[in-house]
Parts: sequence; structure tokens; C-alpha cells
Amino acid sequence: MKAIVFDNSGTLIERYRAVKDLQTGEIFDTISSLDIVDSSSARALVVIQTDPSKCIINAKPDQRICQFIKRNDIHIDISYSTVEIKKKELIEAITGDESKVSDIQDTIRAVTAKGYNIQVCSGSGFIVNLNKGKIEFIVTSGGRIFPEVRDVVKELQKRDIHIFIASGDRKGSLKALARYIGIPEENVFDTADSWKKMEIVKGLKRNYDVMMVGNSVNDVLALKEADIGVLTVQQKEKNPQMVYNSADVIVENIKEILDIDF
Repeated sequence: MKAIVFDNSGTLIERYRAVKDLQTGEIFDTISSLDIVDSSSARALVVIQTDPSKCIINAKPDQRICQFIKRNDIHIDISYSTVEIKKKELIEAITGDESKVSDIQDTIRAVTAKGYNIQVCSGSGFIVNLNKGKIEFIVTSGGRIFPEVRDVVKELQKRDIHIFIASGDRKGSLKALARYIGIPEENVFDTADSWKKMEIVKGLKRNYDVMMVGNSVNDVLALKEADIGVLTVQQKEKNPQMVYNSADVIVENIKEILDIDF
């Protein structure tokens, strides 16, 4: 049996990201949240597991983010980090942080103003500096599904290839995506960091020949672990050389995986 594991952002969807620097108040759309995390020895990218288009955008803007999370019993997960940390420790680390819900709302508006979907394609989160106990950046990502994706999925299913998604994105967003492209929701692994993606591929290899398809530094371990690692550059983002070195095949469009001997 054969299986393909897809990353989501930048792989299945064309991603657009708004990042607010809380020190300057500026919002950027050309900076990578993973690069920001990697630039410090104590940062973590945290996913807020709730729909930004319904919950966060309608929340009271002047409440602190940590209060909003605790009062509404909202789950958070770490999708990428330079250090190991448990969620309980993370909550304790940001207890005194003064960042407001309005900061998240600013990035949500920046993404939706560009016409990108944040319900199906991504969501909101923040980058925390664990040494400082401070949220330094707010991140909201949205996207548009690459136009070839649904046809690619249908063709793979015709070939009896099992399809999975392993992504650092939030659970609700990925479940909605799975329904949209027609794969079982139970085949989705949400909020998967680099190590979790690698373990997912490793586990699937017990029963399948596995292809991993990803686009970024947080896919490197999974690309190496897979029987065939495929790097897609359809997002047209710059990556460190190590990302290119980790792949067996590089494609410019997701439909090209149909031509790979697998």
C-alpha cells in the first residue's frame, strides 16, 4: 500500500501571513514566522485553537491575550519551537504579558482585507519569547487552495493511494480543508511540529510506502524520514539550503507529484 502525507500551508494552499511586531506595532506580510522563531534560542510559535473569523474577531479587544485564553478555556498548542516546553509551562510564562486581543484582531483584518480565507485555510497564533515571558509577535495566516489540489487528490484516490495531512495549522481549519478536498477527517494530524511530522511518517511506514510533500524548514525531518521526500516550491518562498538538500524530488506545481515514480 502507498500513502502520501501533505503539509498544508504553502503546500496545499497558497498562504498569506500577517505578522505584527508588538514592539513597533508594524504589520509585515513578507516575513516568515518560522524564521522569527529560529532567530532566537527561546521562542515558540503557538496556535490558538479557535476560529478567528467567529471567536477572536468578536472578542473584547481590550482584554489581555492570556486572560482571553484562560476565561474561554481555549486550547493552545505549540506548532514550532527552538526549545522543548509543555503547554502548562507556556501558560505560566505568559501570565504577566500585556498583549491584547486587539493585537490579534489587527492581523485578522490585515489577512481578510487581502481576500484570503482564515476559516478553512489557517488561523491565528503568537510567537512567545520564553526567557522573557513575553509575546513578541502576533501571527494570522490565511490562504487560497492551489487550483490543482482537488484534481490531484481525486487522481491519487483513483490510484488507491491513501492521503494524509500533517500540518502545524489549527485543528478546525484542517478538518474543514479535509472535508473540502474529500479526504477522511481522521487522516488529518493538526498542530504537528517538525518532530511530530517525522513520527507520523515513521508510523505510517509500518504499513505503507510513504511520500512526504512539504515546502518549508518544519518539513525537513519528515522529508528525510519518508521513502520519497518531495519539496514543492509553488509558494515561491525562499528556504535555507538544508530544505532543498532534504528532498529527493523538487516540484514547482503540486500536480507534478502525479508523475513521480512511486
